[in-house]
Amino acid sequence: MTSENAPVWFITGCSTGFGRELAKLVLDRGWRVVVTARDVERVRDLASGAEDRVLALALDVTDAGQVTDSVAAAEKRFGAIDVLVNNAGYGYQAPVEEGDDAEIRAMFEANVFGLAAMIRAVLPGMRARKRGHIVNFSSVAGFVGFPGSGYYAATKHAVEGLSDSLGREVEPLGIKVLCVEPGPFRTDWAGRSLKQTESRIPDYAETAASRMKATSGYSGKQPGDPVRACAAIIKAVEAPNTPRHLVLGAFGVETVRGKLASVIEEIDAWKETSLGADYPENER
Repeated sequence: MTSENAPVWFITGCSTGFGRELAKLVLDRGWRVVVTARDVERVRDLASGAEDRVLALALDVTDAGQVTDSVAAAEKRFGAIDVLVNNAGYGYQAPVEEGDDAEIRAMFEANVFGLAAMIRAVLPGMRARKRGHIVNFSSVAGFVGFPGSGYYAATKHAVEGLSDSLGREVEPLGIKVLCVEPGPFRTDWAGRSLKQTESRIPDYAETAASRMKATSGYSGKQPGDPVRACAAIIKAVEAPNTPRHLVLGAFGVETVRGKLASVIEEIDAWKETSLGADYPENER
């Protein structure tokens, strides 16, 4: 495979964590990659020794102009975007009652609206070529709402719902959609990138406040390896049948399976009540 026909990956949020490690693995495979960060200087080093295969761009996904311009620059340089990885985003924790409106809205802008803007920007090219992959970073929180992370979970539930609908719309066009759902990994999520509003209501001391404290003290000790996680993402993208969900890490698998099992159990327990909400057949 020559660099001219190697696949092109466009990855948002490459300054640290999953985005940076994924970019490295893509380059190790001889592929081409667009690496982005709000501060482009933090990703220029990724191009060292591979300048012909790397395009480093400044990109804040909440800036509509930068979204449009970065996709245009990528397509001009490499001719196409084969894989979009929506990795940019961050966490914000607070009890739901004590959430700060400005912090909540800013996180939704990055985690949901910025992600959606990137998708809208790359889809015309993917539709024209009748192929492509869109990889959206969700989280175990996309399935499970943990105390203290209600608003973060809401952004990831939104990503899951958007991805479900998107997949049905674009699969007939040859485009595949994958949601990546990590559990706790040794990225910057629980460290520098995490924002919190301190809980001051005693009633939440043993729920939201307790978990927020545990999260901020867990950074660097998580069981998940970002490099192995990124290798798993590449494996899923390359698979003949790319999965819709890729849960990462033992905690994630156990937690998501438990949540889904409990939902089925609850639905079955209330099945008769649920079915009784329809008009009787003789009245339809």
